[in-house]
Amino acid sequence: MYSFPIDYIEPVFRPPSEAKSLILPVTNGCSWNKCTFCEMYTQPQKKFRARKPEEVREDIEKAAKSLGGVRRVFLADGDAMVLPTRRLLEILADLKAAFPELQRISSYCLPRNLAKKTVEELAQLREAGLKILYVGMESGDDEILRRVNKGETGESTRSALLKIREAGLTSSVMVLNGLGGEVLSEQHAINTAKLCNDTQPDYLSTLVVSFPQGEERFREGFGEDFVPLNQDGLFREIQLFLEHLELEKTIFRSDHASNYLVLKGTLGRDKQRLLDEVNLAINSPGAAALRPEWMRGL
Repeated sequence: MYSFPIDYIEPVFRPPSEAKSLILPVTNGCSWNKCTFCEMYTQPQKKFRARKPEEVREDIEKAAKSLGGVRRVFLADGDAMVLPTRRLLEILADLKAAFPELQRISSYCLPRNLAKKTVEELAQLREAGLKILYVGMESGDDEILRRVNKGETGESTRSALLKIREAGLTSSVMVLNGLGGEVLSEQHAINTAKLCNDTQPDYLSTLVVSFPQGEERFREGFGEDFVPLNQDGLFREIQLFLEHLELEKTIFRSDHASNYLVLKGTLGRDKQRLLDEVNLAINSPGAAALRPEWMRGL
């Protein structure tokens, strides 16, 4: 009977674009794990810890024997970049030795993880094989970030993304549509667009905030004035967001399963087309290709 070479501590998460990657856990859970909108690592078995070097090396060796020509690796769990640069370089070297055909290594990255890493260190990691860092911006609005206990500010995210760019790494930024609810929707859209304009990420994606385990935990921090956006409200927030974006060559995706409206393009080349598609969804929802409710999810 076939057994996968890595014994994961479930649940395991990865970006949609890493569907064909080998998921290599180098940490368990998330070192922050206080964001009230996130339920990814709240289970007891996902309590944060850095995995021992011998554990990671054993997984790499077993995967090399069982899987052969791995071309992509995603370093899990929530923020592998919390590890010291020296430790990350050891992992990258082990991966390159084990998988001669390896083309890309990637990781989630909390902005705070880069506060103590220099541009030179990030460049070292790039030269060692790290290519993409996925950054959860969520919002560029400081009030919203405080209310959802993100532990970041617009400035801390800006600093991290500029470091990533200067080091020659690729950045993929995630924004949460609806995170500010009705009361903070406008400032969420405008300030998030401003932060994106300041940092010019290589990739930008939007997901719709959702609460599969209920809103109680989220409301405790955000406040009782949180009113979730309905479908029309989500579309109008994306419309405002797109209107304020001034990006040069960012690949934009709003195609996650949580989104009602699938949007794909390159900004700013396709900005007007994307706005036209959103306007159609707002003004003639029956004519737009919307994802039905039963197909939406995380």
